[in-house]
Amino acid sequence: MALMMEQRIPDAELARNAAGGDRDSFSALVERHYGFIFRLAWRLTGHKADAEDIAQEVCARLGRAIRTYRGGSAFTTWLYAIVVNAAHDAGRRAAREAAKADAWSAQALIEGGEAVDDHSDDPAEALWAAVRELPAKQREAITLVYGEGMNHAGAADLMGCSEATVSWHVHEAKKRLRQIVAAGEV
Repeated sequence: MALMMEQRIPDAELARNAAGGDRDSFSALVERHYGFIFRLAWRLTGHKADAEDIAQEVCARLGRAIRTYRGGSAFTTWLYAIVVNAAHDAGRRAAREAAKADAWSAQALIEGGEAVDDHSDDPAEALWAAVRELPAKQREAITLVYGEGMNHAGAADLMGCSEATVSWHVHEAKKRLRQIVAAGEV
């Protein structure tokens, strides 16, 4: 009986109640929309395990974010943005972790004393070799943003310059790297 009653309550009202601290309303929203959250995450990632992780992250975020829902649009529209942002965040985390793993692998090879060929068949290593040839500030910006996964603001703090300056260095570095790739130097 309670479930039938919950289904008749509009999402906006449940969201308002949940924002006021009503746990039953929050639970009803999550239960009602969990399938939508999971399906969207699965479409965005293509992997069940990633979709499950994202769905759990969205449910945790929803607990904090529900207070920001104003009802100006459909609840599902607002929820869609949260799911998409969580999927993008997960993708960025995965990319950072992959870059770190690659960097640690390269470092282990170097420390292990094995020769590292700058003209390796590994395109990523060849690209990083080209990055090492860039001017210092461009090299630092690219390394912090792409190698360490920092945003431009974080890189700016470390480099002691403005965020706009980091963005300019990254832009110029990309232009130079495109020229290097086009010339076949990589």
